Amino acid sequence: MTSPWGGFTRATTTLTDGEVLVHDTYLLHAETAPAPELMLTTADPDEAAALVERLGAFAADVPGWTRRATDAVVTHLSEETPAEVELDDAATDLALQTVEARPGGDLVLHLDDTCGEHLPHGYWPAVRFDASGAVAGVTVEA
Repeated sequence: MTSPWGGFTRATTTLTDGEVLVHDTYLLHAETAPAPELMLTTADPDEAAALVERLGAFAADVPGWTRRATDAVVTHLSEETPAEVELDDAATDLALQTVEARPGGDLVLHLDDTCGEHLPHGYWPAVRFDASGAVAGVTVEA
């Protein structure tokens, strides 16, 4: 399936015995992996095509979506209202790694703590936006 960014293909993993597992996601297939990685969370090709369109809203304002995600992470992890300098620091330190488009219109932005000061090693924050673009949840994943 093609998109403005290139072709999406079903994600696979090849095990050491040669068996190939086919996942229920599509990834952008490119010679050089883009930053961020773009993922469609579905096994249905027609639904995947609709999710490519949803990524268009993200692509129209990558810095805006990313800043809203980093602000949401800091706000979620803070016990008090964060200071502007904390939000600015997180915007610099938390790098967007993956954008996941899900059925129903949700987008999940997975971030990487590039300085290791916001989260323990091996953990990363993810921010889910609903179909209207509002923050619907923040999780810390491992």
